[in-house]
Amino acid sequence: MKKNVPRRGKAVRGGKAAAPARKKREIRAAGATQAASDDHVAMLQQANAHLVIASIEANKLAEQVQIAKVQLDHLAHHDVLTDLPNRVLLQDRLNQAIELARRQGRQLAVMFMDLDQFKHINDSLGHAVGDQLLQSVAQRLVGCVRQSDTISRQGGDEFVLLLPCIERAEDAALSAHKMLTALTAPHRIDRHDLHISVSIGISIYPDDGQDAETLIRSADTAMYHAKENGRNNYMFFEQDMNARAVQRQSTEAGLRRALERREFVLHYQPKINLHSGAIVGVEALIRWQHPEQGLLPPAQFVPVAEDCGLILPIGRWVLREACCQARAWRQAGLPPIIVAINTSALEFRAKDFFQNIRAALEETHLEPRYLELELTESILMRVVGYTDEVLHALADLGVKLTLDDFGTGYSSLSYLSKFPIDTLKIDRSFVRQITSNPDDAAIVSAVISLGKSLKRRVIAEGVETPEQYAFLLARHCDEGQGYYFGRPVQAGEFAGLLANGISGTLL
Repeated sequence: MKKNVPRRGKAVRGGKAAAPARKKREIRAAGATQAASDDHVAMLQQANAHLVIASIEANKLAEQVQIAKVQLDHLAHHDVLTDLPNRVLLQDRLNQAIELARRQGRQLAVMFMDLDQFKHINDSLGHAVGDQLLQSVAQRLVGCVRQSDTISRQGGDEFVLLLPCIERAEDAALSAHKMLTALTAPHRIDRHDLHISVSIGISIYPDDGQDAETLIRSADTAMYHAKENGRNNYMFFEQDMNARAVQRQSTEAGLRRALERREFVLHYQPKINLHSGAIVGVEALIRWQHPEQGLLPPAQFVPVAEDCGLILPIGRWVLREACCQARAWRQAGLPPIIVAINTSALEFRAKDFFQNIRAALEETHLEPRYLELELTESILMRVVGYTDEVLHALADLGVKLTLDDFGTGYSSLSYLSKFPIDTLKIDRSFVRQITSNPDDAAIVSAVISLGKSLKRRVIAEGVETPEQYAFLLARHCDEGQGYYFGRPVQAGEFAGLLANGISGTLL
């Protein structure tokens, strides 16, 4: 029995030891539970933090999306270059204005604007300068309109103004005059003082159209007539303009075909030394041998050619044809004379103008001293830096330069000292009345004296009577040109005059 006592003792000892073990396990379990709970809380906190961050990011993204939508909407309705309303937004506002005007029985005005000869600046100074000029124009136009008005850029150099509420048509005229005045001051762009003007056409609702498309088209038509009437002005739409617009489109289409079909011809008018009567030069004048209308003078098609840009290829044809003819006369043994051609502003501003002159002389083998370019004062004043460079390059080449229509433009003496001008050409409007109008007589006398003082040749155009000839001769004018000495004739007939050496009128 004694042997069993120790077993009971061991069992007792084993029971006492189990309690702490269980407690430890319970503590460990509790700790694990607490740890798990802490981990769960941490996970919840982390998840909550991520949720907060995600919410913030989502809000930011939503704001960015909204901003992007606003920006896209703005881009869809505004011109990128000038930030003015584009044609889409204009159409919407014009439709609303028409509906409101219809309900209220009121008028509204649409004004179509086009910069005069903007392409010259683009061609000569580059598109970067042209873009800056358009931005400058846009800013000035915005300063001319009311908050209720809409000034829109249609593209290129075209702008449209909507005046949604006017009492009478004269209100639109006042706005047009204000814009013409605002654009008169030079635009300082990239070290250039650019002088521009704008032609404006005006249509009035409901008289000139009862929908947006018709009103814009009517204003556009009126704008073209403003250009044809001297530019830098405005005109209201008139019903008979439609017929003239159709005629203009027909002329433009015909001009494009005329180049391909070689329908242009040159006539030549002599320039006479007033003291000897000898032919010393000739002016090449373009004519259009129209297949249906016959021989057309330049006044009937050159303005259209200038507006649509066809004057560039036409001008290149005139240049080469005149040089070829001058060379042909020389090869035929006739006395060498200077052949003069008129140069438009669009041609002069073209980047390849000088290269075309040089190439034509090389191709036709005509000496540069026998070519004369007649330039108007408006060409010289456009971009002085560019003009000076080109004129001096031409003079260095040996080409003669004449200031055409002298006295009708700015007549700045600075041009005569700055530019290598060889000849002053007195405009026919002064010559016409030199024997009957003392003022015109005084102007002509002054120009002749000025030319003599500056050692420039002076030629008077439009001489038609012996009295005009006598007046010019008495004042020692160098040369004359006009019907009194000879009308423009074809090359073959002029060769006969040249062979005689003097004008038949003065024999």
